[in-house]
This record gives sequence, C-alpha cells and structure tokens, in this order.
Amino acid sequence: MHNFRRKFIAAGALALSLGLGAVSAMAQEFINVLTGGTSGVYYPLGVALSEIYGKGIEGARTQVQATKASVENLNLLQQGKGEIAFALGDAVKLAAEGNTEAGFPGKLDKLRGVAAIYPNYIQIVASKESGIKTLADLKGKSLSVGAPASGTELNARAIFAAAGLKYEDLGRVEYLPFAESVELIKNRQLDATLQSAGLGVASIRDLATSVPINVVAVPAQDVAKIGSPYLSVTIPKGTYEGQTEDVATAAVGNFLITHADVSDETGYQMTKLLFENLDQLTAAHSAAKAIDMAKALDGMPVPLHPGAERYYKEKGLVK
Repeated sequence: MHNFRRKFIAAGALALSLGLGAVSAMAQEFINVLTGGTSGVYYPLGVALSEIYGKGIEGARTQVQATKASVENLNLLQQGKGEIAFALGDAVKLAAEGNTEAGFPGKLDKLRGVAAIYPNYIQIVASKESGIKTLADLKGKSLSVGAPASGTELNARAIFAAAGLKYEDLGRVEYLPFAESVELIKNRQLDATLQSAGLGVASIRDLATSVPINVVAVPAQDVAKIGSPYLSVTIPKGTYEGQTEDVATAAVGNFLITHADVSDETGYQMTKLLFENLDQLTAAHSAAKAIDMAKALDGMPVPLHPGAERYYKEKGLVK
C-alpha cells in the first residue's frame, strides 16, 4: 500500500509538471521588439507593433526595447536577444556580409527578412545662423552624425564619401542621438545635425519650431555615386517649419528583420498582423503611411523568414 501511494504521488507530480510545462510553453511566446532612440521613428512604431502582437498572437508577451538602432538591433537578433527589429537596408546588407568596420563581429547568418517598410530620409539640418546651405559649407563647422556605427552614422559616412568630404574636414564631429543633437543646436553649441529617419521626425520638428533652420541638400549626382540601396528623393517643402522649398536628399529603405530561431508560425503572424494593422501604425507615426505590401520584398538584403514567405505566397507576392 505504502509503495502504491509513493507511485501515485510520483505520477501526480509528473502530471503536474507536464501540465505546467504546457502552460509555460504557451506563455513563453515572448516577442521583444528592438527599436531605436525614443525621439526617432522606430520607437513609436515599435510600441504600436508590440501592442498589435500582444493582442493578435495568442499567448504572446511583448516588450519594446529602446536601442542605438540598426547595428545594435542586428547584433542583438543574431544573439537571440530580440524577435523582431527595425533596421536600415545598408546596415542589414553590411551585417550579412560581416563588415567589421560597420560594427559587426562577423557574418550575421541568422538574420531573416520580414518586410521592407518605409524609406529613411537622410536629413541634414543646420541652424540658419551657421550659414550652412550646402554640404561643402560643413567644412570647419560642427556636425552630429548620430551614435557611433549606428545606421545613421553609416549613412553619414556614405554621403561624405560621395561628396568628397571627410570627417577631418569638419571643425568638430559629435556622435549623439537625435534629441541631444537638437538641444545642442538650440543652445548654439552645435551647427548642424544629420539624421536618418522618416519624414517629419519629432526631433527636427522640435528644432524647426525653436530656431530658424536650413535643410541642406544632398544632390542627386552624389546619391548616384553611392548607388544601391540609396535612392534620390525630395523632402517636400513645408515638411518642417520655415522650409520654403523642396530639398533633394538621399533615402535608404527600412526593414523589419527577425532571426532563424523564431518559429515559422510566429514569423507568419508577425508579418500578417503588420499588414492587417497599418492604420494603427500610421496613427503612431506618419512615416508608416509609406508601408506598402506591394513593395514588401523590394531590396530585401537577407533571406526571407519561412513564416513571412508563407504569408507572401498566400498573397501572391512569392511564387
């Protein structure tokens, strides 16, 4: 009898542990959304995405992580420390190639594509009193180029190389996030800032309402020298207070990227829910207006996640 009771308790404990295992497996669908600085575009879109996934994916717990954006996000994905991330196309390409100068330890072979989303406009803005109107005018002046080896700073390097400029030509280079760069310009401690973000980014809107600004053009011939994935685009007049003319610049596509260890079903749901909730993303930031399923595969620098691929097959975008 005693022996039977022991077996019964053991069996009960096993059943309990199996039951708990099933429950925790359900609750363990954890989605960490990797974004950027809180004053950029990635962050508000990431918050909206985490809410969409929290509601739409059964048993999912979501969180949003503010980061230094593209380069850090891609390194975190490779380490399995995030499930979906925002990143600039050129950073994704350099990550897949294992470009160490750009801040990658080697080829990031686990990166998988979810969708091309909206273009980042490279926006170079100077205080009017600095007298900076062209790229050549930056010589001897102070400029913030974004956090070191961030997607923004990689864009700055590419633009400078195409324009025949070097960081050494500047009076001073600062490696600061968007909001801090703007504060320094307001306080007359910095002449200009280069920000790679969606149009109407909060930091530059804030700057333009505080001090008179010049938006500095990146001419089409310079953009052509860089080539893919850079495109020649226009910042329409009136995007920022006091901007009375259209200004030519470069754009680089943004992507949502995941990694190979995310389940096919989760990859599928993340892709599907993105396109089914574009109104919620647009409410979070107007840059999301440019997200278009017809362009979701344009310029994708890494292989598609199998779950995303399944969704695009259903929609007829992938044969």
